[in-house]
Amino acid sequence: MSRPNTSIAERLLNAELAINNTLNSPTILAAVTPFGYNTTRLEAAVALLDEVRLLAELQGKRYGEQYEATNQAQNLRDNATLAYSAALKIARVAFKNNESARNALVLSGTRKKSFSGWMDQCRRFYNNLLRTPDFLATMTLYNYPQAKLEAEAELIAAVATASEVQHKKRGEAQEATKARDAKLVELDRWVSDYRLVAEVALAGSPQQLEQLGWTV
Repeated sequence: MSRPNTSIAERLLNAELAINNTLNSPTILAAVTPFGYNTTRLEAAVALLDEVRLLAELQGKRYGEQYEATNQAQNLRDNATLAYSAALKIARVAFKNNESARNALVLSGTRKKSFSGWMDQCRRFYNNLLRTPDFLATMTLYNYPQAKLEAEAELIAAVATASEVQHKKRGEAQEATKARDAKLVELDRWVSDYRLVAEVALAGSPQQLEQLGWTV
């Protein structure tokens, strides 16, 4: 089997070398065929190698999508946080003597660090502002009309959507990794078995073993 510290690219290249150089050498092919490694079996290994390559490429693509989704979600949250923090400061001034508003808008205390806690505080703030005419009227006096608050509430909604996409992409990346690794293990086992057989079939021809990438 391949050593754990061998890169995936190297493992694929080593497999390609062993398989293709066997198929391209009538002498080597003739030597290993009696041991069950005929053209049909080697071509099946080529198909397996191609499948692993495709899965590796897909895994890279999926992780690229995950990183992009993560960055987008973070950028949206940063923008939403700026807007929310400014509105929060104004609301704390506007409702400093209104205990009902302070409770409804969660104006007291620190802001939550977790995503779920942050999202809950933001939603309660904007939803309760937009649902309460008296609150809206007060915020309008501080240059926060309904349209502006609705736009900022949409920023919060966009963050929630982006977070859902991020989690979806993360799951897809993990599934792609699982599929790639399973087929890669299958290819590693094939190469490991073939090497043992080739060392017996080509015992008198170390140069031919070297053509397959192995030195005895």
